[in-house]
Amino acid sequence: MEKVNAIGRRKAAVARVYLTEGNGSIIIDKRPIDVYFPSSILQYVVKQPLNTLEVADKYDIVAHLDGGGYKGQAEALRLAIARALVKVNPEDKAALRKEGFMTRDAREVERKKPGRPKARKRFQFSKR
Repeated sequence: MEKVNAIGRRKAAVARVYLTEGNGSIIIDKRPIDVYFPSSILQYVVKQPLNTLEVADKYDIVAHLDGGGYKGQAEALRLAIARALVKVNPEDKAALRKEGFMTRDAREVERKKPGRPKARKRFQFSKR
Protein backbone atom coordinates (compact mmCIF):
# COMPACT_ATOMS: atom_id res chain seq x y z
CA MET A 1 0.00 0.00 0.00
CA GLU A 2 1.32 3.43 -0.94
CA LYS A 3 0.46 6.74 0.71
CA VAL A 4 -3.22 7.61 0.77
CA ASN A 5 -4.03 11.26 1.23
CA ALA A 6 -7.26 13.03 2.19
CA ILE A 7 -8.43 16.45 3.29
CA GLY A 8 -10.79 17.49 6.06
CA ARG A 9 -12.23 20.86 7.01
CA ARG A 10 -14.04 22.28 10.04
CA LYS A 11 -14.73 25.98 10.70
CA ALA A 12 -11.52 27.71 9.55
CA ALA A 13 -9.28 24.65 9.99
CA VAL A 14 -7.93 22.51 7.16
CA ALA A 15 -6.27 19.12 7.72
CA ARG A 16 -4.23 17.23 5.12
CA VAL A 17 -3.58 13.60 6.04
CA TYR A 18 -1.17 11.03 4.61
CA LEU A 19 -1.98 7.46 5.66
CA THR A 20 0.52 4.60 5.34
CA GLU A 21 0.78 1.13 6.81
CA GLY A 22 2.72 1.11 10.05
CA ASN A 23 2.46 0.76 13.82
CA GLY A 24 -0.04 3.47 14.80
CA SER A 25 2.01 6.65 15.15
CA ILE A 26 0.27 9.98 14.53
CA ILE A 27 2.54 12.91 13.64
CA ILE A 28 0.99 16.38 13.30
CA ASP A 29 3.20 19.15 11.89
CA LYS A 30 6.35 17.16 12.82
CA ARG A 31 5.17 16.67 16.43
CA PRO A 32 3.54 13.62 18.05
CA ILE A 33 -0.18 13.85 18.79
CA ASP A 34 0.29 14.04 22.58
CA VAL A 35 2.51 17.13 22.14
CA TYR A 36 0.31 18.85 19.54
CA PHE A 37 -2.97 18.08 21.38
CA PRO A 38 -2.13 17.89 25.11
CA SER A 39 -5.84 17.43 25.92
CA SER A 40 -6.82 13.75 26.10
CA ILE A 41 -10.32 14.67 24.87
CA LEU A 42 -8.96 16.09 21.61
CA GLN A 43 -6.67 13.07 21.20
CA TYR A 44 -9.75 10.86 21.61
CA VAL A 45 -11.66 12.92 18.99
CA VAL A 46 -8.82 12.49 16.48
CA LYS A 47 -8.57 8.73 17.06
CA GLN A 48 -12.33 8.03 16.93
CA PRO A 49 -12.42 6.70 13.31
CA LEU A 50 -9.41 4.44 13.99
CA ASN A 51 -10.94 3.08 17.20
CA THR A 52 -14.32 2.51 15.51
CA LEU A 53 -12.70 0.29 12.88
CA GLU A 54 -10.18 -1.14 15.40
CA VAL A 55 -7.20 -0.26 13.19
CA ALA A 56 -5.45 2.18 15.55
CA ASP A 57 -2.16 0.24 15.50
CA LYS A 58 -2.28 -0.66 11.80
CA TYR A 59 -1.66 2.72 10.12
CA ASP A 60 0.82 5.58 10.49
CA ILE A 61 -0.61 9.06 9.99
CA VAL A 62 1.25 12.22 9.03
CA ALA A 63 -0.93 15.34 9.11
CA HIS A 64 -0.54 19.01 8.28
CA LEU A 65 -2.96 21.40 10.00
CA ASP A 66 -3.66 25.00 9.06
CA GLY A 67 -6.01 27.67 10.42
CA GLY A 68 -8.70 27.58 13.06
CA GLY A 69 -8.45 26.73 16.74
CA TYR A 70 -7.54 23.48 18.42
CA LYS A 71 -11.13 22.14 18.51
CA GLY A 72 -11.72 22.85 14.82
CA GLN A 73 -8.34 21.38 13.94
CA ALA A 74 -9.08 18.18 15.85
CA GLU A 75 -12.45 17.72 14.12
CA ALA A 76 -10.97 18.53 10.69
CA LEU A 77 -8.31 15.90 11.34
CA ARG A 78 -10.98 13.36 12.35
CA LEU A 79 -12.82 13.92 9.04
CA ALA A 80 -9.61 13.64 7.02
CA ILE A 81 -8.63 10.38 8.73
CA ALA A 82 -12.10 8.93 8.12
CA ARG A 83 -11.93 9.89 4.43
CA ALA A 84 -8.46 8.33 4.09
CA LEU A 85 -9.64 5.08 5.73
CA VAL A 86 -12.53 4.89 3.25
CA LYS A 87 -10.07 5.31 0.35
CA VAL A 88 -8.12 2.33 1.72
CA ASN A 89 -11.19 0.14 2.31
CA PRO A 90 -14.55 1.34 0.86
CA GLU A 91 -16.50 -1.26 2.86
CA ASP A 92 -15.76 0.72 6.05
CA LYS A 93 -17.77 3.73 4.87
CA ALA A 94 -21.09 2.50 6.32
CA ALA A 95 -19.63 2.03 9.81
CA LEU A 96 -17.98 5.46 9.77
CA ARG A 97 -21.09 7.17 8.41
CA LYS A 98 -23.21 5.55 11.14
CA GLU A 99 -20.96 7.20 13.75
CA GLY A 100 -21.14 10.54 11.90
CA PHE A 101 -17.47 10.77 10.94
CA MET A 102 -18.06 11.11 7.17
CA THR A 103 -20.19 14.25 7.42
CA ARG A 104 -18.50 17.65 7.11
CA ASP A 105 -19.83 19.98 9.79
CA ALA A 106 -20.56 23.08 7.68
CA ARG A 107 -21.30 25.49 10.53
CA GLU A 108 -19.22 28.65 10.22
CA VAL A 109 -19.05 31.84 12.28
CA GLU A 110 -21.48 34.45 10.99
CA ARG A 111 -19.85 37.73 10.05
CA LYS A 112 -20.24 40.91 12.10
CA LYS A 113 -22.66 43.42 10.57
CA PRO A 114 -21.91 47.16 10.47
CA GLY A 115 -23.64 49.26 13.11
CA ARG A 116 -24.00 46.31 15.48
CA PRO A 117 -21.80 45.03 18.30
CA LYS A 118 -21.78 41.41 16.98
CA ALA A 119 -23.38 39.44 14.16
CA ARG A 120 -26.98 39.62 15.46
CA LYS A 121 -26.77 41.43 18.78
CA ARG A 122 -28.11 44.99 18.85
CA PHE A 123 -27.22 47.91 21.03
CA GLN A 124 -29.63 48.52 23.90
CA PHE A 125 -32.77 50.37 22.77
CA SER A 126 -33.38 53.70 24.48
CA LYS A 127 -36.85 55.18 24.20
CA ARG A 128 -35.74 58.60 25.51
